[in-house]
Amino acid sequence: MTYSDSVAAAFLAIRVNFLRSVLTALGIIIGVGAVIIMIAVGAGAQKRVDDLIQTLGSNLVIVVPGTTTSSGARGARGSRPTITEDDAIAIQNEIPTVAVTAPQVRGSGQIIFGNRNWSTVIYGVTPEYSQARDWEIREGRWFNHAEVRAAAKVALVGETLVKNLFEPGENPVGQIIRVKRVPFTVIGILMPKGETPRGNDMDDAIFVPLSTAKKRLVGGRRLSGRLVSIMYVKSRSAEEVDDTIREMTNLLRQRHRIRPGDPDDFFVRNLSSILEARADSSRVMTLLLAAVASISLVVGGIGIMNIMLVSVTERTREIGLRMAVGARRRDILLQFLIEAVTLSLIGGAIGVALGLAGAVGVASLGSWPTIIRPESIVLAFGFAAAVGIFFGIYPARKAAQFDPIEALRYE
Repeated sequence: MTYSDSVAAAFLAIRVNFLRSVLTALGIIIGVGAVIIMIAVGAGAQKRVDDLIQTLGSNLVIVVPGTTTSSGARGARGSRPTITEDDAIAIQNEIPTVAVTAPQVRGSGQIIFGNRNWSTVIYGVTPEYSQARDWEIREGRWFNHAEVRAAAKVALVGETLVKNLFEPGENPVGQIIRVKRVPFTVIGILMPKGETPRGNDMDDAIFVPLSTAKKRLVGGRRLSGRLVSIMYVKSRSAEEVDDTIREMTNLLRQRHRIRPGDPDDFFVRNLSSILEARADSSRVMTLLLAAVASISLVVGGIGIMNIMLVSVTERTREIGLRMAVGARRRDILLQFLIEAVTLSLIGGAIGVALGLAGAVGVASLGSWPTIIRPESIVLAFGFAAAVGIFFGIYPARKAAQFDPIEALRYE
């Protein structure tokens, strides 16, 4: 009995008991499909985190004001600004692992152009902000240090602001807009950045020189003098981020005259570490979900073994007849093993198709990115074949061990 004869016999047995074969393979189908969908969703989550890291800026550390104490009562985080422009200059000059620092103030207001208006976020920044946040210019230019010192009324606008304030095809560069009734000249358009991890639109913003913002737009008593609301610090490399945080913390405690044992009046946040921790959590969750989905494959394998045992019992006389006409025990073993593997592979193929369709459906209906990796398909399909072999060996060996005479006499 050749291999082709064994495969043909396997397909014939599956076709004769079609409904039973489909129900038997259902566990394999569900397991393979679930594994592919889970891995695709996990890969999409990983890609989303990677995009967020690139969007926020690599090697980025954020320094925000901490709590302050007045008459023994501690305020909330950020209750009073404690970070200054001089802190940013000191960090830039005194810490060798720092590539660039960018202080920032923030507010909101109405932007008017012609008969259109749009409420957006106003950021006062320095030219170093573009390097700290890896934010490129789509058209025009960034303002320079001379314009910051002169408190020039120039601005850069985000893509969302462009779409809502200007006509399609209209070039905003060179146009005069009014920010809180103050005229500004648009000198640049920023490349789109997308959303923050919290879902805020980073392109719905306008950027002006830090000095201009503090004097005319978002200043006041709370941000008087050299105070700023936040500071971005970019380390030279990912490996030096921890050194940057340690040295920066020591420098700021020294500059703010914080005594040993007293809490910091600022907070340092490493966004890359936070997002990478989220990525690790996503990977662990994906592996757990894939493991749970793999249980369906094991259940399907048990179902295949049960049905194959029933099939062996039903076809006892057939087995005896084959042995009587010269079939060897290994031929019988091979026949039933190929039947089990064929049933498993058919279920795996259907499961792959359903898994691919399910991944596409999750991406379109759930607005969640999915990435279908070829290795996940190979892994799921290979596991299905392994399940067929593992759970098909016992019924096949049982069939091969029949005594031909007893098998022919079986009723």
